[in-house]
Amino acid sequence: MARAARLRRVLVMLAALFLVGAPWLVWAQRRSRGWSTVREEANVPYDGRFTFARLRYEVHERSGWEFDYPAMERHLMTMMREVTALEPHQAGSNIHDMDDPELMKYPVSYLSEPGYWVPTDSEAAGLRTYLAKGGFLIVDDFMRNEWLNFERSMRRVLPDARIVELDVTHPIFDAFFHIDSLKMHHPQATYLNAHFFGIYEDNDPTKRLMVIINYNTDIGDFMEWSDDGFWPVNVTNDAYKLAINYLIYGMTH
Repeated sequence: MARAARLRRVLVMLAALFLVGAPWLVWAQRRSRGWSTVREEANVPYDGRFTFARLRYEVHERSGWEFDYPAMERHLMTMMREVTALEPHQAGSNIHDMDDPELMKYPVSYLSEPGYWVPTDSEAAGLRTYLAKGGFLIVDDFMRNEWLNFERSMRRVLPDARIVELDVTHPIFDAFFHIDSLKMHHPQATYLNAHFFGIYEDNDPTKRLMVIINYNTDIGDFMEWSDDGFWPVNVTNDAYKLAINYLIYGMTH
């Protein structure tokens, strides 16, 4: 209960910071933060503190790795600082190619829009090594038949992986916040019901989860725009709870 109350207080704080713009802005205008023309900020120098790491890949279509950047990670790190004992880098975050050796320093990474992700051999090998060495991957923001490209690309990384659907009893949904329902929709396609999938180490459910997959939803979008009142508070709350649970699980397993 105390954790939920702190989460609500931080949401109010984020909303207060957003003094311009309004809920009536159309989605096409709102998504302008995420197009491939986004200006990448310098990575945060490694100092042992938690740093949000986003994976980069070549953009072949309209969408790409950079959607919701950098507002989403800034908002999420603000939440992490307020509701946990972690002291993450709040103003900065990192962007890494999948075959970047520096990625190995960061226990959790985030992949956005995998429906348009086509890894090279080097990127697939790099991500495979990252996961084998204990890295945890959050996959977010794709829907409908974008699954086909995601699965094809993921099988280049982990050819023998079994992708299994998770239910609310999985420990990841109780890693920090207790989540009792996975009912969620996609922000731009509210008729779609979210599903959550995972990939286990050695395909063994008794071992750690290496990959969490948010399908038919986009928690990054809910968090990015949580400061402007466009999404209901309960929806953005649910997105933050999931994301924080993912980070805590990834750092402790």
